[in-house]
Parts: sequence; C-alpha cells; structure tokens
Amino acid sequence: MLDAQDLQRLIEIITEEVIAAGRTGTVTTRCACHAVGNDCCPDRLRVVLDAGATRLGLHAEGALPSGVAGVIDHTLLKADATRAEIEKLCREAAEFHFATVCVNPAWVAHAARLLRGSAVGVCSVVGFPLGATTGDVKQYETRRAIYDGATEIDMVINVGALKSGDLRTVERDIEAVVEPCRQCGVTSKVIIEAALLTDDEKVTACTLSKAAGADFVKTSTGFGPGGATPADVALMRRTVGVEMGVKAAGGVRDLEGLKAMVAAGASRVGASAGVKIVQESKGQSGAGAAPSGY
Repeated sequence: MLDAQDLQRLIEIITEEVIAAGRTGTVTTRCACHAVGNDCCPDRLRVVLDAGATRLGLHAEGALPSGVAGVIDHTLLKADATRAEIEKLCREAAEFHFATVCVNPAWVAHAARLLRGSAVGVCSVVGFPLGATTGDVKQYETRRAIYDGATEIDMVINVGALKSGDLRTVERDIEAVVEPCRQCGVTSKVIIEAALLTDDEKVTACTLSKAAGADFVKTSTGFGPGGATPADVALMRRTVGVEMGVKAAGGVRDLEGLKAMVAAGASRVGASAGVKIVQESKGQSGAGAAPSGY
C-alpha cells in the first residue's frame, strides 16, 4: 500500500500529465481492456495494419523502405556473446545503418572503437536484466558506460519497488540514470519489464519515467517472461504522449512484427533480427538473426 506522501506524489504527477494531454486533444473513445485511448488494443489497430499504415516517417507503400533500419537497435545481449559476434554485430550495424548497437557494458568500449566515424550509436544496458541493483550502482554503471563511449543507456527499473508501491524509490532509481545522461547529452531509456506489471503499474512506471525526464520508455529486457506486445506499446504511448520515445523490445523477429509495433506507437525497436527485417523490407530473404535470444 502507498503511504500518504507517495500517493500524493503520484496524484500530482498524473494530474500534470492529464492537464498536459488536455491541451493537445481529448480522447473520445476508450477500449474495454485498458480503459485508455482507442488506439490501445491490437484489434482496434487491425484495420490500420491491414491498410499498411505506419508512423514516424515510415511510408506505407507495400514494404517499409530501407529507412526502417533507422528505428532498429541492433541487439546482442546474451551472456556468452563472443568478441567475434560483437564485431559482426558492429559490421552489420555500419553496413545497414541501424540506429545503434545494443550491447552489454563490457563490450561498449570495443563497439565504440569499431563504430567510430559511423553514424551508428552505441547503446549500453544498465541494471540489466533484473533491475534489482541500487540507484547509486546504476548511476556509476551509467557513467562508466558513457565514459566508454555509450551514446544511449537502457536502464531497468526496480520492478520489486514498483510492485511494492515504493514510488519514491522507483523515481529516484530512474533519476539516478537520467541525470548523468542529461549532463552528457546521452539518450536515456527506461525498461519497465511490462510482462511483470499490471496495466496500472505500467502506467505508473511510464508516468514516473516521464516525470524523471527520461527520453524513452521501453517495454522489455527480452529476458523476462514476455516481450513487447502492440497493446503494451499503445498503452505506453498513450501514457507518455508524443514528447517521449517508446521502444519495443523482445520478440520482434520479422518485418510484420516491426510494423505492428510502429503502428502501435513505437519509435524505436530493439531486435537481434535487424538484418533479416531490413532485407525483408527490401523484398529480400534468407537473412538470419544475430544469436541473442532478444
């Protein structure tokens, strides 16, 4: 149960977001499953997907254009990833022009050296995959990753604190990572691990992330009990509005999966199958995924 101070803080945050949302428009219909906007459910998106519609600069002209690579974080986060696999990941990222490579902290410096001079960023995970380290440890991990060359940070929230109603700890945990990112001009993403949360908890996690000044909210680590779903992406997009990014990660393995996430509101997608997805968008086939299980 929330104490009075935490409850008041949550009410203040949600009130601010509701007022802000009211300035940009009102929601006239609400879905039965989440009681939020009418773009929440995959069933309500089906007509849009069938028509080939996407968002965020992707053109609905049959297959997505080659620019699809620009929304993908090319990802390899398995514990036994080798130097050769990381180097392959970076070569592919440079060749296909992915947004970033997403790697564990131990590989950040090497990836940054390999990608120096390219337009591809280096994304490091922090507090990964459980989120159960303390905020000061996550802050140090963030600063070290930035020092090593990370241009984006994907941090995992303290899921247990959130589910315990300890919102103060969750907010401070996020701020501990967002602060050094902001100081260094690095993009911050907050992984909420949606598969472990109720819809109310997802909304709370996204609201706290926005209040802490994060740049993105992200669905999943890819190591939890489930990955990204269009319904979760749409709920997160509705919660954070247009000001923040939403990253879908976990289980996006083909072009249709990516299209569904983008149509639901994702502005970035984390995938190990990035090469396959880009080749599908060009009408090619035969590409495999990087061996990450992400």
